[in-house]
Amino acid sequence: MLRDYTRLSELANELIALKVDVLFATSTAAILAAHKATTSVPIVMGYYEDDPAAGHDLVASLARPAGNVTGLAAMGLQIVSKHLEFIRAILPSLSRLGVLLNPTLASYRAAVLSVRASAERVGATVLVWEASTPQEIETAFAAMGQTNNLGAILLISDAFSFVYRRRIVELSLTNRLPLIVVGPREYALTGALMSYGASVFDLFRRAAIYVDKILKGAKPSDLPVEQPTKFEFVINAKTAKVLGLTIPPTLLVFADEVIE
Repeated sequence: MLRDYTRLSELANELIALKVDVLFATSTAAILAAHKATTSVPIVMGYYEDDPAAGHDLVASLARPAGNVTGLAAMGLQIVSKHLEFIRAILPSLSRLGVLLNPTLASYRAAVLSVRASAERVGATVLVWEASTPQEIETAFAAMGQTNNLGAILLISDAFSFVYRRRIVELSLTNRLPLIVVGPREYALTGALMSYGASVFDLFRRAAIYVDKILKGAKPSDLPVEQPTKFEFVINAKTAKVLGLTIPPTLLVFADEVIE
């Protein structure tokens, strides 16, 4: 997996030079790099973590993209309130919730407002930490470890945090902070307490249909951006045991997968 995101623009330009018929980009960072490289070659989004209509001029709207970009968007902010329900079910006395997210996301402000609104409904205060570099991850968790009464961490996934998910999980366990992720199942498989988000496999499968249509002559501007139809809720029971937490039976029944 590519870790040097500074090379994405270089790689995108190399592909454009090869005169490809369509570009398939699998993450927000790759999609933005491809869009910067070309406004004419069709670009199919495989997994756009952000809101594609919130910034970067990717699409005019989900229904009418207007440009050369279309595909699938994860739209994680739409399900943040569900994560707060999960957290409250496990930690009913939670008073302070940490949030870790990338400040470069176009919908950063919307994400913070969404989490705070959801947290208020369950009586929790939100503290925000930003991370867009490996060092900032370390700095953020060092600060979290010194914060009194911090009950859990909510991570809003993006391509950067996905690449460094193992280190994020390690630091959360070192600081004995339950990590709940707005993102795909791979976080829980790595050791996060819970993850709830769109299925990457399902989005990529559906993105292939877009590629096929474009290769057969369809224009990206005529293909609406689609949102997830399949979400996966994964609980890591081993992590819960390490943290001394009890998962309520109602959550276990609701989960798509429980890692024992």
